[in-house]
Amino acid sequence: MATDLNDSADPGEARARTRTATGALYRQFVGPMLASDEGADAEQLSQLSLQALGQASLRRHWPLIRGALDGLGAELKRPDPRLEQSLFGCRFSNPVGLAAGFDKNGVAAGIWHQFGFGFAELGTITWHGQPGNPRPRLFRLAAERAALNRMGFNNVGAQAARRLLERQGLPAAGQRPTVLGINIGKSKQTPLELAPDDYASSLELLAPLADYAVVNVSSPNTPGLRELQEEGNLRRLVERLRRTPGCPPLLVKVAPDLEDDAIDAIARMAYQEGLAGVIAVNTSLDRLGLEQRRLTQTGRNLADEAGGLSGVPIRRRALEVLRRLRATAGPALPLIGVGGIDSAQVAWERIAAGACLIQLYTGWVYEGPELVPLILEGLGDQLSRHGLAGIGQAVGSNLPWLE
Repeated sequence: MATDLNDSADPGEARARTRTATGALYRQFVGPMLASDEGADAEQLSQLSLQALGQASLRRHWPLIRGALDGLGAELKRPDPRLEQSLFGCRFSNPVGLAAGFDKNGVAAGIWHQFGFGFAELGTITWHGQPGNPRPRLFRLAAERAALNRMGFNNVGAQAARRLLERQGLPAAGQRPTVLGINIGKSKQTPLELAPDDYASSLELLAPLADYAVVNVSSPNTPGLRELQEEGNLRRLVERLRRTPGCPPLLVKVAPDLEDDAIDAIARMAYQEGLAGVIAVNTSLDRLGLEQRRLTQTGRNLADEAGGLSGVPIRRRALEVLRRLRATAGPALPLIGVGGIDSAQVAWERIAAGACLIQLYTGWVYEGPELVPLILEGLGDQLSRHGLAGIGQAVGSNLPWLE
């Protein structure tokens, strides 16, 4: 595919062709499996994909694999100086990142830049390795472009995750082709009162490998975890983590189900404690009008199912939380928007509302790899239409999407 780019008299046309080819392949082979709730098991599909990506990351310097990855990068990357930003000591080549939850153990950490991402967030990783909740625990809601998950922080544990990352021979933090964040959570077996030490153990071990770290206190799938979002608990947790040797820039990820006063309290605390930023939002326990939606795999309605909802249904609430955080915290606190982003227009709306960066997960799964370049192209086009010199000028501008 890289040959097409080199041989073409019009690189722009060649890039469009290769992008279309990538999309066509994804739609042909993966699209049918995502078109209905039934079919290939959602978790098994993710695991197969990650196994292949993990092998590619380990062997990314082998000539054949390097050539394939470089060809992929030529199709999916959209370098544009206007999309670059420096935030909390990290240089982001563009504002589009992979959200935590996809690469839980960091097995593909060495190659996410080849998919066009400006950053990737690994995890959630806990101090103790744990299998997570019983299966089935990940469900497609195809018609709604959504998912329900109750994974339960299944991961290999911080020590094994560090070994996996070290085996990939990653460049040092700050010298990588893409920024890497590490998302840490509480081990299920750890009592809530011991949570600060549990988080700190993971952070101390993984800090040397992280450009930034995220404190996940908002997953709905670990009993009691969301109690750590309460202002006093969260402040104590953050203060403990800040004392960790070599603590990287620290962010916190919040739930979409918080009341307004709780959102305001987190925004104030983040600013007062000097956090690097806030990620809004995690998955939702609210069924958002889908209470009677039947899961064909279990025969039960969503109202009767445990787990967090992601994708298009949480888009509006994610935007509301982001706007609330921005209004309370002001423009100085970096915000990362995630939840229901599946197009350039939605990405622009989130940035105009105050997000410095955005993250993809469910939308990326449904739309495929070409979603990243389509968003990057769309953001660049909006900058041109509004006469802006860089993406930073769009953050919090409330500028509309222009056709």
